[in-house]
Amino acid sequence: MPGIVVVGAQWGDEGKGKITDILSSKVAAVVRYQGGNNAGHTVVVNCDQFKLHLIPSGILYPHIINIIGNGVVINPKVLLSEMEALAVRGISTDNLRISYNAHLIMPYHIIIDSHSEYHLGKFRIGTTNRGIGPAYSDKAARVGLRVQDMLDLKIFKMKLEQTLKIKNDLMEKVYGLEPLPVGEIIGEYLDYAEKLKKYMVDTTELINDMLDVGKNVLFEGAQGTMLDLDHGTYPFVTSSSPVSGGACVGAGVSPLRINQVIGISKAYTTRVGEGPFPTELSDECGDMICTAGQEFGTTTGRKRRCGWFDSLVVRYSTRINGFTSLALMKLDVLSLFKEIKICIGYEYEGKVYDRFPAHQTIVNKCRPIYEMHPGWLCDISSVNRFDDLPIEARNYISRVEELIGTRIEIISVGPGREQSILRGDVF
Repeated sequence: MPGIVVVGAQWGDEGKGKITDILSSKVAAVVRYQGGNNAGHTVVVNCDQFKLHLIPSGILYPHIINIIGNGVVINPKVLLSEMEALAVRGISTDNLRISYNAHLIMPYHIIIDSHSEYHLGKFRIGTTNRGIGPAYSDKAARVGLRVQDMLDLKIFKMKLEQTLKIKNDLMEKVYGLEPLPVGEIIGEYLDYAEKLKKYMVDTTELINDMLDVGKNVLFEGAQGTMLDLDHGTYPFVTSSSPVSGGACVGAGVSPLRINQVIGISKAYTTRVGEGPFPTELSDECGDMICTAGQEFGTTTGRKRRCGWFDSLVVRYSTRINGFTSLALMKLDVLSLFKEIKICIGYEYEGKVYDRFPAHQTIVNKCRPIYEMHPGWLCDISSVNRFDDLPIEARNYISRVEELIGTRIEIISVGPGREQSILRGDVF
C-alpha cells in the first residue's frame, strides 16, 4: 500500500494543507517530516478556517494518527498553544504523536534569528524570525536539544548549560543583549515535557509498522521545492529539505516505501520574503492576484509577491521530486483576466533558457518569456467536473501539463474542501 508524499512545487504557500486534508479521508496517518512553525497550512471545512503550523493537516479527522517526525524542529510553547486552540474548537489532539528525536527550538534560537536578520540589513534573507534556522544550525553542529532530552533532567541541564555558554557570549558580545538564565529555561521546558510526554513515541517504528500492515501513510512537507536548502534559490531558502527525498530522512522510512509523490502548485506563482522571482508582477495584475487569492502568509501575515505561472520552476520541481501527479490550486483566481500568461522560458544576455538555470545570476537577472492564453472571465468556483470547466480553462490546464511533463489530477477552484475537481483516484 502507498506511502504518499505531498510536496510544494514552487516557493511554498501552494495549498498543501487543503490537499492533505482532502486525501486524509483515505489514510491512516499524516506525517510532517520537516520545518517548524515557520510553516502555515490553511484548511477550510464547512466555511470554518483552521490555520495549522506544527500539527499535521490530518488532525481534523478523528481516525487519523498525526505524526510530527524527527526532521521537524519544535517550539513546545507554540505546539501547546496550537493544541489548545484546536481543543477550544472541539478538535481532539489525542491522536497526535511526536518523535523523540525531533529537535527543540529554544528561546535563544528566536533571539538570534531576529537579531542576525536585523544585522544583515539589505542582505537579509527574509526569515519568519521563529528560530528555525538557528535550531537547524545547532542540529547540524551537534549541540541541539531534542524532545527526548526533556524527559531526563540531568541530560537536559548538562546540554543546556554547555550550549548556553556559547549562546550567551554571542548575545552579550555581538548583539549587546542580556544573558539568558539557565534555571528559567529548565523550569519552562520541564513544564512543557510534563504536558507533552504522553504524545512522545518512536515515530519511525510507528510509521513503518503501519506501512508493514498495508495502511496508507501521507507525508506532508512544509514550504516548497524552491525553498529547499540544497535545491532552492539559495541563500533565500529554508533550513531543511521540503523535497520528496526529505520525507525519507525526516520521517525515517526507506525510499522504497514511497509509491506516489503529489506536487502542489498554484495556477500562478507566489513567494514570501526576499529572493529571485522571475515572473513577479509589480503592477495592477499582481495586485489583482494578491487580492483575489488572499495572498497573505498564514504564519506571518506578510503580503505575498505574485506573478504568472512559471513552467520552468514547476518542471524543475517535477524532476527533483519525481511527481507522479500534480494538484493545481486557485484556478478560480485567474477568472479575473481576459488574457493569461505562462512563462515558457528565460532570456539572459541573448541566450534563451527553457529549463530552470543552475546559475543564480541568470535567475536573478533573466527576462521571462511569456506565452499568451485567453481567459474565461466567468465564475468556476462551483464546478466539480473537469468537462464542465470553460474550454479556455481546460486548454490552460492542458498546456501546463504539456510544459511541466506531469498530469494534473486535482484542480482547486476555491478554498473549501468541496471546491475541488478530482480527475482520477490517487490511491
